[in-house]
Amino acid sequence: MTVIWHMTMSLDGFIADRDDNVDWMFLADGGPSSLGAEVIATTGAFLCGGKRVELVGENRPYGGAWTGPILIYTHKDPATNPIPEFTYVSGDIRDVVADGVKAADGKNLVVTGGAVPRLALNAGLVDEIVLHITPVLLGEGVRFYDSPGIDPTKLEVLTAESLSFRFRVVK
Repeated sequence: MTVIWHMTMSLDGFIADRDDNVDWMFLADGGPSSLGAEVIATTGAFLCGGKRVELVGENRPYGGAWTGPILIYTHKDPATNPIPEFTYVSGDIRDVVADGVKAADGKNLVVTGGAVPRLALNAGLVDEIVLHITPVLLGEGVRFYDSPGIDPTKLEVLTAESLSFRFRVVK
């Protein structure tokens, strides 16, 4: 079981545009890469923040190509945005990731979005980062990783496939 930060970003390092929109991700989409397909096939549970759910609503991860438990890390009352098939969790990121690992039932836990993976990485809970780069320049928006004051995190390249990469987090 591995905790994987799975993300798509623009060539200039953004995961959402200035309006928090992610439609640009599909401009050059020819379907998932073999690395992306591998992540989808090995994912047991999915963890993201409440902001991501507000943007994509009830849409399933990976365009519906994956089904399984979805955990939403939120500080809001779950009743304010209830999507019954999602499990809303709060508290310390260590406990939230542990809940996700349990929900993954022996498969991988994918964390995605902005804040949730950053918190998990900074807590030493992320094992790998799988990153897809879309050939578009946004100029501004939500950065892939923005964590001032944190010591550098060393990564080891495991796979480089066209514009898709798998890194191991060196702990």
